[in-house]
Amino acid sequence: MTSVLPPRYVLDTSLFTQAKRSYYAFDIAQSFWQHLVKSANQGIITSIDKVYDEIERGKDDLYVWVQQNLPLQFFCDTDNSSDVLKYYQQLIGWSSSNTQFLNNAKAEFAQYDEADAWVVAFALSNGLTVVSQEIFNANIKRKILIPNVCHEFNVRHIDTFTFLRECNFTM
Repeated sequence: MTSVLPPRYVLDTSLFTQAKRSYYAFDIAQSFWQHLVKSANQGIITSIDKVYDEIERGKDDLYVWVQQNLPLQFFCDTDNSSDVLKYYQQLIGWSSSNTQFLNNAKAEFAQYDEADAWVVAFALSNGLTVVSQEIFNANIKRKILIPNVCHEFNVRHIDTFTFLRECNFTM
């Protein structure tokens, strides 16, 4: 019997969407998707409701896969956690007062249904590592990137490949 471990990673939408569109497409890398299911069932990985909502908006084969393969509790509720809401407010306050980013970037980051700030707030609240395919860019102005926010708030951020190596995934 497999024991359930506390989650170590929270997955951003980009892990799912970029994997499906390119290097881990369903038809060529079934073991990647099986690994995600196994890791979810073991409690090693989790995600949030806002990521689920972004995937759902696609209404594509990724959405169908998520519905059929990931346990319902995989996508954690962010709206009813006072800790997550507290960190979310801190992140939005930081972004709105930050002079580096354009107003459009700040507005996008602060949108309620935009998952990025919520993913980082959830990671802060639960001591998790954020997994996304975004890349840190110290000079970016047009978008507030997850790795930049993680850097500012001392949250560990890794990409999909680092995550897979840490979980000893092989094909």
